[in-house]
Amino acid sequence: MREEDLDWAVYHGIPETGSTTVEDLAAVTGFEPDAVTASLERLERYILIRRSGEAVRLLSVQESLIECQCRHTEDLPFVIENGVVRAKRRES
Repeated sequence: MREEDLDWAVYHGIPETGSTTVEDLAAVTGFEPDAVTASLERLERYILIRRSGEAVRLLSVQESLIECQCRHTEDLPFVIENGVVRAKRRES
């Protein structure tokens, strides 16, 4: 199976509200936990999901856009770390 097809299946196995776990996604999709974990790593890199400990949840469109802007715009006065907005430290 292509990675794109696996990612599609895993992404659609995540509930729209709330969160899930790798084990639950493996059960829902029928894929091995290692394959699900690799897919989640890609989906997180693509800014589509967020993992916090064992929990996996979908990002809203707004969260994805802000996360993308933070990642690719270097002169923003803030950063997002683990879902928390923090002011950037100013270099003296």
